[in-house]
Amino acid sequence: MSRQYFGTDGIRGEVGKAPITPDFMLKLGWACGRVFARNGSDGHKTVIIGKDTRVSGYMFESALEAGLVAAGVDVKLLGPMPTPAVALMTRTQNAVAGIVISASHNPFYDNGIKFFSADGAKLPDAVELAIEAELGEDLVVVHSRDMGKVVRVADAAGRYIEYCKSTVPDDFSLRGLKIAVDCAHGATYHIAPSVLSELGAEVVALGVQPDGFNINQGVGSTDPAALAALVLEQGADLGIAYDGDGDRVLFVDGNGELVDGDELLYIIARHRLMRGQADAGVVGTLMSNLGLELALRDLDLQLVRAKVGDRYVKELMEQHGWKLGGESSGHIICADHTTTGDGIVASLQVLTALQEAATDLSTLRRGMTKCPQTMINVRVSGRVDLAAFPAVAEAVAEVERTLAGRGRVLLRSSGTEPLVRVMVEGQDGEEVAALCGQLAERVQLALS
Repeated sequence: MSRQYFGTDGIRGEVGKAPITPDFMLKLGWACGRVFARNGSDGHKTVIIGKDTRVSGYMFESALEAGLVAAGVDVKLLGPMPTPAVALMTRTQNAVAGIVISASHNPFYDNGIKFFSADGAKLPDAVELAIEAELGEDLVVVHSRDMGKVVRVADAAGRYIEYCKSTVPDDFSLRGLKIAVDCAHGATYHIAPSVLSELGAEVVALGVQPDGFNINQGVGSTDPAALAALVLEQGADLGIAYDGDGDRVLFVDGNGELVDGDELLYIIARHRLMRGQADAGVVGTLMSNLGLELALRDLDLQLVRAKVGDRYVKELMEQHGWKLGGESSGHIICADHTTTGDGIVASLQVLTALQEAATDLSTLRRGMTKCPQTMINVRVSGRVDLAAFPAVAEAVAEVERTLAGRGRVLLRSSGTEPLVRVMVEGQDGEEVAALCGQLAERVQLALS
C-alpha cells in the first residue's frame, strides 16, 4: 500500500488546506484510536497529546481528542510541550502512543502531526500504513459506555524539567555562566530557561512570548541572527537556540559565531571519547559536513551517513548499536538519554563537555574544520522523483566532473516541504557557491 498522507516526519502542511483541516484531524484521531486500541493491555488505552504554540493547535487538539474518544481511547493532554517531552511522557505514562501537534521549524500558518509509539520511538511503517487504511473506512463511534475520557496533565512541564536536569552529573553546575537562550516563541519557552537557571546559569531569554503567530518568526534555530546579536549585546558566554517544537538546537559562541549540529556532534563525541564512553562511531546524514567525517576520523571514530530524517538516523544508530547521531540542523539524538532528538538534553550534553574541558565554546569547536557547503532550495509544485529527469542527472554529473574528487553533490526532495534541496560541498568556497548556483538553475529549469 502506498502512502497518501504520511511523509518523512508525520503529516504536515498549510492550515486549512487538505489534509491539515479540522475534519481530517477528527477522522485521523479516530483512525489512530482504532489502530492504537489494538495495542497495549486490556481495558481503555491512553494516548498522550502535546502541541507547540501555534494558534491552530487549539483547533487540532480538540479535533484529535474527539476522534480518539469516539474510537474508545482515553486521552491525556499536556498542552504546549516540546516534542521530546511528549515522547518521554508517552513512556512514563504507560500510553499506547503519543501525538505531537507541530510543524516544527515551519511558520505559524503550517501545522502537522507527529506520532510516537509506546516506547517513545517514531511509528513503524506498518503502523502508519494501518492508520492510512483506517482513514479509508467510515467513521463509526463506539457505544457511549466504551467512549474514552480526557484529562489534562497539570504538572507536565515540571516533570520534563526535572527529567532534563537528571541527564547531567549530580555535581554539574552552570554557576558563573551567562547564557542567552532563544526559544523561538515555541514549545520550550516555559521549559529551557527554567532548566538552565535551576542548574545555576544566569539566563537572558529571547523568544519566550508566544502569541500563536510568532513561532519561529525571526528567532530560533532557523534564524539565529537575533541570538548572536543578543550574545554580543549582553556579553554572554554563549547562546542556545531551539526550534519551534524543541527537538533541534544550535549554539552561538561568545564571539557571536554560529555552532551548528555537525560541530555539536563532534563536541559531544569527543567528550564521550575522553570519558571512555564513546562507541566506534557516530551516525550523521547525507547532509553532514565532510569536515565532521574528517574530524571524527582523527579521533579514530567512524561517521556513517543515513538518509536525511531523524527516523533514519535512529534506525542506523540501532543497527550499529551506537548512542549518538544527528543532523546538521541540530536534531541530535543521545540514545542513552532519549528516544528521539531532544534540543534541551543535547544542549546539556554540550554544556557538560564545556564544563569538563574548562574552556570556552569557541576553543572547544576548533577540533573540527568545516568544508565550505552551499545549499539552495528549489521550489517545486509537489513531490518529485528526481530519477525521472535525465537532464538533472546530467547536470549533477557535470558538477561532479568539475569537482574531480575534491567535493560532493547531493540532491534530494524534502520530506516535509515542496522543495528540492541542491547541495554542493568542496574545498574551495567560491567554487562551491558558484557550482551550486549553476546546478540549482539547471534543476529549476528541468523541473519547471
